[in-house]
Amino acid sequence: MAVENEVTSRTVDGVELPAVGTYTLDVAHTQVGFAVRHMAVSKVRGRFTSFDGTLQVAEDPTQSALKVTIDATSIDTRDETRNNHLKSNDFFDVENHPTWTYVSTGIAVAGKGKWKVTGDLTIRGITKPVTLDASLEGVVKDPYGNHRVGFSATAEINRDDFEVSFGAVMEAGGLVVAKKVTIEIEAEAVYQA
Repeated sequence: MAVENEVTSRTVDGVELPAVGTYTLDVAHTQVGFAVRHMAVSKVRGRFTSFDGTLQVAEDPTQSALKVTIDATSIDTRDETRNNHLKSNDFFDVENHPTWTYVSTGIAVAGKGKWKVTGDLTIRGITKPVTLDASLEGVVKDPYGNHRVGFSATAEINRDDFEVSFGAVMEAGGLVVAKKVTIEIEAEAVYQA
């Protein structure tokens, strides 16, 4: 469905920014995932297939706001046995905490097209501040008349902070699953109003 209005991007300090308004994540073109070191020799990546989010773009970009809700039961690591283990109390405890949230609390310019998005991340009912290093990837009007914004973001968290404390140790020492987890986001959001 085309958006029949004259939404336009704008340029602030030499950076093309999306128009002021509300944008929703396009789930089909967004990936919310993570990477974690496994057995100290490789990284395992996972993603969530069910989530939603809203970006409220303000006239002053630093006054913008982001809210994302993730269905933790939708974990996909391309291995059903591992997915089920991650859903258990050893990791995500989805029976008691099926939903995670991230709500921004502040946005600061970190360079041309770069931002530091601070916010509260809630996993397993525990809320901790997490800062995303975000990059604006572009603003475009698609062939159907929809206005889109693309961005990428990363952050590092310690899973122990959220009581995701599975602690199996290898025979030679070291954890089977590292404590440091890298959050990786590639997103498209579509203008609503």
